[in-house]
Amino acid sequence: MGADDKLKEYKEKRDFSKTPEPEGGERESGDEPIFVIQKHDASKLHYDFRLEVDGVLKSWAVPKGPSLDPSVKRLAIPTEDHALEYADFEGVIPEGEYGAGTVMVWDIGTYRNILQEKSDDNATMVETLEKGKVEVELNGNKLQGGFVLIRTGNSEDSRWLLIKMDDKHADGDADIVQEKPKSSKSGKTLEEIEKDG
Repeated sequence: MGADDKLKEYKEKRDFSKTPEPEGGERESGDEPIFVIQKHDASKLHYDFRLEVDGVLKSWAVPKGPSLDPSVKRLAIPTEDHALEYADFEGVIPEGEYGAGTVMVWDIGTYRNILQEKSDDNATMVETLEKGKVEVELNGNKLQGGFVLIRTGNSEDSRWLLIKMDDKHADGDADIVQEKPKSSKSGKTLEEIEKDG
């Protein structure tokens, strides 16, 4: 299945003559896969956790955002695949459009598939996602080190949990989303991005 097929739901939900969101199909994959976390002030404030996998951004909505505390399990709800170009998107989705509200590039960087290195079968990201357990090492502006995504059920619609691995970057006392509220891309707050339109 090509990236265009994977983006069918993404494109059906958006009117690109009205929203500034990218249509997709222009950004090439780099040497290392990227991840992005976007702070999204839609009907409810949440964080979108996205991993580049097979030409698209696999995406989960994380209501409370990531935590650096390994004892904290954050709910992660799967959403439609997004275009790779979405990793750079920061701006305002107009009222009346899907996901209306302000979007910030809260964190961005590259990642590596830890499970691929651990497993005997050299499991790809596509395979680990299908199995329902992903382990990645993030190299971002704010988030560093290992994170696990675990599916809580057997169906495609099942919810997932996002958990920080217990490594040197773990911090049970930190509240990273409160301590570092500004954009990794522009240095702006959500309010400033909204004001700039």
